[in-house]
Amino acid sequence: MGIRSLEPLLVFFSLCCFVLNVSSTVHIRKNDKYVYPEEKFIKQNLDHFDLTDDRLYSQRYFVSDQYWDQTDGPLFFYCGNEGDIETFLNNSGFIWDIAPMFQAKVIFAEHRYYGKSLPFGDIKPSVDTKKEFSKLTADQALADYAVLLTREINSAKKYRPKQLPVISFGGSYGGMLSAWIRIKYPHIVTGAIASSAPIDYLYDQVNCSKYNEVVTKDFRNVPASGKYCVKNIVNSWRLLQQFDKMPNGMEKLSYLFNTCSVLKNSSQLIEWITDTFGELAMVNYPYPTTFLADLPAWPLNKTCQAIDEPDLYGYDLIDALFDAVSVFQNSSGKVECFKINQTDSAIDSSLWEFLTCTEFVMPFCTNGVTDMFLAKNWSLQAFTKSCETHYGTTPRPFWANTNFGGRNLKYASNILFLNGELDPWHVGSPLKSVSDKVEVINMWGAAHHLDLRHVHPQNPASVKEAHQKEIALIKQWISE
Repeated sequence: MGIRSLEPLLVFFSLCCFVLNVSSTVHIRKNDKYVYPEEKFIKQNLDHFDLTDDRLYSQRYFVSDQYWDQTDGPLFFYCGNEGDIETFLNNSGFIWDIAPMFQAKVIFAEHRYYGKSLPFGDIKPSVDTKKEFSKLTADQALADYAVLLTREINSAKKYRPKQLPVISFGGSYGGMLSAWIRIKYPHIVTGAIASSAPIDYLYDQVNCSKYNEVVTKDFRNVPASGKYCVKNIVNSWRLLQQFDKMPNGMEKLSYLFNTCSVLKNSSQLIEWITDTFGELAMVNYPYPTTFLADLPAWPLNKTCQAIDEPDLYGYDLIDALFDAVSVFQNSSGKVECFKINQTDSAIDSSLWEFLTCTEFVMPFCTNGVTDMFLAKNWSLQAFTKSCETHYGTTPRPFWANTNFGGRNLKYASNILFLNGELDPWHVGSPLKSVSDKVEVINMWGAAHHLDLRHVHPQNPASVKEAHQKEIALIKQWISE
């Protein structure tokens, strides 16, 4: 049974667990008429914690006071994550949808080392540049945000007797930062919306196979075509490996998959396809989007339709696999060839890899039994060796939990975690409310931080209900 065919049952389940007062339901309209916010820069300390280091850099942020009531409105603050901040500004429409009703000021702050917030210019992390990237940490980014917010709070004092309420928002890594800035700086941030925030997806906290098990489940549950889709994907790996043994096999395989350069081996292609399918599961939205790629509605459905025949073998299977991968990699039909070393351009993967090689050690593995991928083990020893080779860093696998508390949210407050059932990252996020101060909403039929996107008629009922809860909590937090 497919996911969408389950929706009536899932809606019932959602309603039985989160009962809405119909009379208090807020009508939310898509607000795509907002004036694009103003780009600004603020000088930040390169190192907030070494008081003898006076070096500065320019952090970019975007600000809008279009809807702001200076005497009473809050500040909505998006915690920038691993990419150019405009990517998230243009894909976090819910903030713009509700800014008018709250008469809120809106700020999207860029994470250091991304976009135009470059302390050392446009360089990439490597063994030779590890000193330059030593200030790329979550703590330094949170301190940047705290300094910026403090300036905004102080500036607002001339308009109001009480402190300016700040509501932080973020999705994915930005969601982690949103939760953590409330925990670290509760005197600055009033409440936090943390969407698809895998604060638990860390070494010794999650089974390394769980992420890809969810990806496989998503593919298997595609209406009408999940069965053959998964079966054919599983069969394709062995077929691709056969090219390793053929004369000129890599030239042939590179031609069949239209790669920009000749493959070194089949493993290189298999890893790229595996990553592509993981990305697809993340952005399996119910309407067309352009977040990580130019995609149709329910792109995972279209992917499986391309490889849905019951008896696919040989070159027919390869052609079908190529068509399936092209849904994500070339849905526009304008890509001349595939760059195998990258899966998307919106997120800077090399900088994120550096973060995982320092403080965010995230284990990923496949087993070929509970997932549809070739078995690939993960070990801290092998991961550490890879980090030392590529970046000259030794990962600290327990630091993030020590620093931020991991699952221990007993003393936290005013945080709402939201998870999408289709999103593979939900396995690393809190799935149960800790208290009436730290709540969790699990959204059936939703992918990666779908609730942060503009309201949309095709959103599942679970997301529409989550929006009502978010509004109610924001009202509660700023009134306290």
